[in-house]
Amino acid sequence: MSDQKHHGLPVAGYRPQTDEALALVNANKDAEERVLRILDSLATRPDIDKRWLAVGRTAIENGFMAVNRAVFQPARVALSHDTKPAA
Repeated sequence: MSDQKHHGLPVAGYRPQTDEALALVNANKDAEERVLRILDSLATRPDIDKRWLAVGRTAIENGFMAVNRAVFQPARVALSHDTKPAA
């Protein structure tokens, strides 16, 4: 993969990303979508506890978000009233 940096959206705290980082996150998003579609299918069944399904779905979404943040490594941002940069 190349070392080219992709600048993407100007979101505070996010740095430019490499081709490799984008490929990793895109693969994660594909896997997440496959799992979410299974959960969508389960949600149509009358014999499934919808509350626990929602709990599980939220946990899975949070897990994928955490993994993608691990790849992209967003930083804390400085606020206008800060006297020193955020760590």
